[in-house]
Amino acid sequence: MRVLLIEDDPNTAKSIEMMLTHANLNVYSTDMGEEGIDLAKLYDYDLILLDLNLPDINGYEVLRHLRLARITTPILILSGSDDTESKIRGFGFGADDFLTKPFHREELIARIHAIIRRSKGHSQSIIQTGRIAVNLDAKTVDVDGMPVHLTGKEYQMLELLSLRKGTTLTKEMFLNHLYGGMDEPELKIIDVFICKLRKKLATATGDDSYIQTVWGRGYVLKDPGPLAQGAPIAIGA
Repeated sequence: MRVLLIEDDPNTAKSIEMMLTHANLNVYSTDMGEEGIDLAKLYDYDLILLDLNLPDINGYEVLRHLRLARITTPILILSGSDDTESKIRGFGFGADDFLTKPFHREELIARIHAIIRRSKGHSQSIIQTGRIAVNLDAKTVDVDGMPVHLTGKEYQMLELLSLRKGTTLTKEMFLNHLYGGMDEPELKIIDVFICKLRKKLATATGDDSYIQTVWGRGYVLKDPGPLAQGAPIAIGA
């Protein structure tokens, strides 16, 4: 999962980056509100962490601009102020949650996971697809309780597929999720990752129909069963 951090204090930003990285979250940061707005418009993030006290414009203005631009990415405000008025104002501008500094790493990570799950339509931390269970909090995958060992990139791809189960995802969406527009390899690398992921899931489940190819469009994760009639879907990568 990809998180945009908008925080001007270098020590705080570094600390948060370490927390998120330790939790296997991909974090991209900026210390300026205007740049944060541009990044949020340009790239697809699962969540935005927003400090209120920024050097160019305050966090409320960042929040207002993003919502006016119809950016629906969930936003968690980080603030040293614990007063009710600040919280009400933040929620009024469209924030999804409010966390007061200082905070514990466990609480921040738990809130991030909960917000992202809700935004994707999942109330629980485990997404079940047939016999495959993806634990969004623990970043693990198992089949009937037995662990499936995936690389970091393979897990990120299955996580994205699970969060958007039933939705066809393009190769560009996978690249953006994995690399965030930075040092992106060629699109064909996605086919390689999908092929390896599909083989591991097929070995664990005995079924190779979980990840389906939608020709000319991308890939989709579905519960095992008969293929929809008339859909341009094939199993091969």
